[in-house]
Amino acid sequence: MENYIITSDNMTDLPEEFIQQQHLNLMSLTYMIDGGTYDEEHPLSSKDFYAKMRAGSMPTTSQINPEEAKEKLAKYLQISRNIIHIAFSSGLSGTYSSVSIAARELMEEQPGCRITVVDSLCASMGEGLFVYKALELQKQGMEYDALVDWLEKYKLNVCHNFTVDDLFHLYRGGRVSKTAAVLGTMINLKPVLHVDEAGHLVAVQKVRGRKKSLSALVDAMEKQIGSWKDKNDIVFISHGDCPEDAEYVKEQVEKRLGIHQFMISPVGPTIGAHSGPGTLALFYMGDVR
Repeated sequence: MENYIITSDNMTDLPEEFIQQQHLNLMSLTYMIDGGTYDEEHPLSSKDFYAKMRAGSMPTTSQINPEEAKEKLAKYLQISRNIIHIAFSSGLSGTYSSVSIAARELMEEQPGCRITVVDSLCASMGEGLFVYKALELQKQGMEYDALVDWLEKYKLNVCHNFTVDDLFHLYRGGRVSKTAAVLGTMINLKPVLHVDEAGHLVAVQKVRGRKKSLSALVDAMEKQIGSWKDKNDIVFISHGDCPEDAEYVKEQVEKRLGIHQFMISPVGPTIGAHSGPGTLALFYMGDVR
């Protein structure tokens, strides 16, 4: 079998234990908060990060630039001359473009190596689920080209649905207007959002109250899952320091769809900087996003 490795970035929000078990190499987008700069090598715990946000701190983030991507890919080439890199959605960041530039340069400089950069059009544990599926197929013996074909064919079947607890974080990120944030907060409106087929973050509905917004995520899953209902061996849930809400959504999925295997993990700081504490997201394979 052709030797190759799968790499990605820290926007997958995968648990550290899983990353270590899989020997998964991840590029790191950085974030800044209270004058400090953090990344995967110099992390801030999610608990501390969200505590700072709840206290009023406003984090910022930065994408991977081509030079950083080239340095990382060059290290990965020492592990294997064949790399499939699954990148954060081009609809949300320029990171995919940076890694693509770096890959082209390295393949010109080092003839014989192969680097395929896949635009996941996914975010957070949606990207994490996509990476998980790729790793599983690699273990089953799928060859390099076949896996690239599979990723391109099925990436739009990775469904993302999430809600946030505080509209003002979406306002800061330009996702809702200030008026919508103020009025929505006054009447306890909670948006339900998803990542669309262009990899963009868009609102799909608004419901009144937190519990209804959590149930709306499972409602959307019932509509979207279609022919994948019996093929979802695992469902991913990420949360912005609200584990009780993650457990509630898990129980709803178990009850309504009969799926019993889950991976639950905090929303990492780089995504959490834009969605805020109280974010709850549900990821699975479905017929349509």
